[in-house]
Amino acid sequence: MRSVGIEAIHAYGCTAFVDVADIFAARGLDGTRSGNLMMHRKAVPLPCEDVVSLAASAAWPIVAALSPDELSTIRTLIVATESGVDFSKSASTYVHRLLGLSRNCRLFEVKQACHAGVAALRSAAALVGHEGGRALVIAGDIPTAARGTYAEPSQGAGAVAVLVGEPRVAELVLDRSGCHSYETADFSRPRADLDLVDIDLSLLTYIECLDGAFADYAMRGDGAHFVDSFDALAMHTPFPGMVKGAHRTVVRRRGWLAPAAIEEDFDRRVAASLRYPRMVGNIYSGSTLLAVASAIAHTAPEQERLGVFSYGGGCASEFFALRVQPGGHAAVAQAGIDQALEQRRRLTIAEYDTILDALPQVACGVQDAAPDLDRFRHAIDAASATRPIALLSAIKGYHRGYTWMKGGQPWMPEPVM
Repeated sequence: MRSVGIEAIHAYGCTAFVDVADIFAARGLDGTRSGNLMMHRKAVPLPCEDVVSLAASAAWPIVAALSPDELSTIRTLIVATESGVDFSKSASTYVHRLLGLSRNCRLFEVKQACHAGVAALRSAAALVGHEGGRALVIAGDIPTAARGTYAEPSQGAGAVAVLVGEPRVAELVLDRSGCHSYETADFSRPRADLDLVDIDLSLLTYIECLDGAFADYAMRGDGAHFVDSFDALAMHTPFPGMVKGAHRTVVRRRGWLAPAAIEEDFDRRVAASLRYPRMVGNIYSGSTLLAVASAIAHTAPEQERLGVFSYGGGCASEFFALRVQPGGHAAVAQAGIDQALEQRRRLTIAEYDTILDALPQVACGVQDAAPDLDRFRHAIDAASATRPIALLSAIKGYHRGYTWMKGGQPWMPEPVM
């Protein structure tokens, strides 16, 4: 089997954000608890952004860097999400059209809560390893707003795109992974507008799965060690504080480090993976891949061995390894993710609440809608100043129409035939 890995990775954290401190103040939440979240900003989707537009916007910088011949080798497009726009039609069909990919392409959607992005990545890597060519994996979500709760500040929105092919950024170790999964009721979305979360159960399940998935991983090879075998770690990040707590608990429970060394280990091996999640929030299916992008972009070149832990409520989990390649750190650091996050428009709480009120008007199941793009012109102009972004332009008879914007003006990419 050929060597397969991440050829390119990019992320999109919406056109706007709200400061977490502003949410705490406006909702009357206990500010002393904000330190437990370790969040800074929360990405906010406009009423002209859905999971399709977020996915296409995340993938476009990757697609734009490929020649027509290289684009034609993308034989699989997988969208991982629990915020799909149809119960039958895959979001990947819309994304496929927006990106102008070849019609000789396999299209499908994956769902398994927050684990879906990694499930899609592993599936794509297996296909590429056996068939050749390339695959494009895009994972992202728009969580439903839990206004006035301590979950609200961490509920972001966005997407991460990964081009699977030659391991130019990182090689994926295909022949070894550890899994730990079982049915539980920590998280579910029984309706498109309702997230049911048992936070305490979710934290306990997350910790058990981290412990169990790594134990399974270690058993399937040369006895890998959680601390010694990996230069850095990237884990599913509902909020950075949960990652810190899980790391501390498992390392202490297993006796892998002396208590005094746990904080230093977190700062050295885990903190870099949290820089993007702190600026975006929980994007469910894309959360682990966002942490992976952050870890590769912000760790030192000598930190080559990256351990990855993925968790999805309900629950499914997996631990596997990436080997960051020479130049991989620099490639992701220079991809423009940090700059794009800084270009977003900061919202007032009044603007943020207005947007939350409007989002159901374009949710899954809406028959007709016409989002007012001019209403959010400042945010759109800022986000599209240096690169194209996709936006939902209309819903007619349940079918969704999209437009590209670049420099604040409508724009059309050339399709690949």
